[in-house]
Amino acid sequence: MNATTEFTPDTPQHVAIIMDGNGRWATRRGLPRLAGHRKGVESVRDLVKAAPGLGITYLTIFAFSTENWKRAEAEVTGLMNLLRRYITKESAKLMSNNVRVRFIGGRERLDEDLQRLMLGLEERTEANDGLQLTVALNYGGRAELARAAGRVAQDVAVGKLRAEDVTEDRFAGYLDTAGLPDPDLVIRTSGENRISNFLLWQAAYSEYVFVDTCWPDFTPDDLAACLDRFRQRERRFGAVVG
Repeated sequence: MNATTEFTPDTPQHVAIIMDGNGRWATRRGLPRLAGHRKGVESVRDLVKAAPGLGITYLTIFAFSTENWKRAEAEVTGLMNLLRRYITKESAKLMSNNVRVRFIGGRERLDEDLQRLMLGLEERTEANDGLQLTVALNYGGRAELARAAGRVAQDVAVGKLRAEDVTEDRFAGYLDTAGLPDPDLVIRTSGENRISNFLLWQAAYSEYVFVDTCWPDFTPDDLAACLDRFRQRERRFGAVVG
């Protein structure tokens, strides 16, 4: 399948990906787990480049969860260093490709230098109107909902908002993803069939595709195949069609 195949109107505009299987990919090859993460970064680079040609406007990737802190300290440190290098090395390319980058998730636990790099990339790419890339870092869906509820409570306490005016649409404006459309399609790699606390609110009506391929081997052609599977489904959003 050619990853640049012309897309149709039913192509998902927002695709979110749980990038799973880096460690297993490396272990199967007798390599350290960080080798899988390094190879996974190459997959991110390839998909960011290919996404606009596939008709994707919004791409959200799950880079590091709130639960990933439980991993070995060396692996966590290596992941954070990989992210630093990605931001530093890819910044110019992201700008030239008109990609806007946002980060979602709690930042308070991240090193200050990493926070500065993240903020700098967000500010530099803010005016870009090409692919809208969202990176979920130190992100958990439950933690996000708790943060949003806290913001709502604060606004109610100071009189900026009445409790009876908290609708679903208004609440969504307090989430980390405020201003972004909900994902049409969520993909998880590596053969696991669970959502792992990812975009719990936003993916309420998303279509899911689970693939056996580990993330380092996931290519733009694999992404195109997932889009084809999406096109074969009928999305009813709770209604009865026909």
